[in-house]
Amino acid sequence: MPNASLPKCPCYTPPPPTQLDLDCADLAIIDLSKACTPEGRAELAPQLRDALRASGFVYAINHGYTQAQRDRIFDIANVPFTAVPPEEMKMYTTDSEKVGYYAGFKQRGYWKVDEENNVFDQIEQYGIHCDVTKRLHPQVLRSFLPELDAFARHNYFNILHPILRLIALSLELPEETLVEKHTFDGQSETLITFMRYYARTKEEEAKSKNVWIKGHTDIGSVTILWSQPVGGLQILSPDGGWRWVRHINNSVVINTGDMINFLTGGFYKPTIHRVVQPPHDQRAYDRLGVFCFAMADDDARLSALAQSPVLQRLGIEGQWSELEAPLAGTWRKERTMSYGRIALKRGMEKNTEEEVVQGIVVKHYN
Repeated sequence: MPNASLPKCPCYTPPPPTQLDLDCADLAIIDLSKACTPEGRAELAPQLRDALRASGFVYAINHGYTQAQRDRIFDIANVPFTAVPPEEMKMYTTDSEKVGYYAGFKQRGYWKVDEENNVFDQIEQYGIHCDVTKRLHPQVLRSFLPELDAFARHNYFNILHPILRLIALSLELPEETLVEKHTFDGQSETLITFMRYYARTKEEEAKSKNVWIKGHTDIGSVTILWSQPVGGLQILSPDGGWRWVRHINNSVVINTGDMINFLTGGFYKPTIHRVVQPPHDQRAYDRLGVFCFAMADDDARLSALAQSPVLQRLGIEGQWSELEAPLAGTWRKERTMSYGRIALKRGMEKNTEEEVVQGIVVKHYN
């Protein structure tokens, strides 16, 4: 039960897990409690390396939040979509195409899902900077800011930073190499993000072949998804098939994005994933998601960590030279401003579309 001293918040009742036998990805599970000791990190680093190299996704358990704490965050996550009046919601809506970040509200119908058939997303989103005081929030959310601050710090220091240390160790680099590029007090747009996915019409589902968010890679370094029961998330497997990501109670699902791909010279590829219509027995429910989208500091140069002995042995997939590589802030702004807003070109690969950002071909999988 929530602490009686905490602000009152309606309880969010999660939908029941699907009972269907889905074709789920076989993802590794790592025990983050082991990351507290040098011995534990030495054990986890190759586990994480193999998991991320194989599929780009991994579950993490024992991350330091209890089930009750996790449930409380989902209670709060539902507030922006159920308790903020429409007129106030408009006041806190952000035009990411102009500003290059996702803090604040994103309304439904902002992203193009299928341009040819004129299908748009049905996702409401509210993003909170990791420094929860950086921007103003709707009145009803302000009493929850101490809890949101604690949650942001927990994601940063107890999940993100341990994962970055393990990645550095797997590259035979000093543990703090990537942590130093992802500082809590630095200039970045790392966000705690709440997303609510709403059902679409049968006509829209038919036009987009049940795809809610087309296959893509994440803009930032590491994405932390707090597992929830309504299915929809799928990853592109090495054999070319899309497989579901199953729900595990009080776990987080972690994947790598573009920035880690650049910083590791292609050693850790960004994970290709999409969101589709939920399984048949869950289609009556909205899908509530809680994420931490971690970005490198805006002034971090996205050039490969060429000092890594691992990369020196295996080679580096160079996107740019060290001097040509963009700053993280530049990459984030350009990808954010274009995502879901610009017309994409048909890709060279089957079922892909493309755009060019900073001279790099960014693929979208349809």
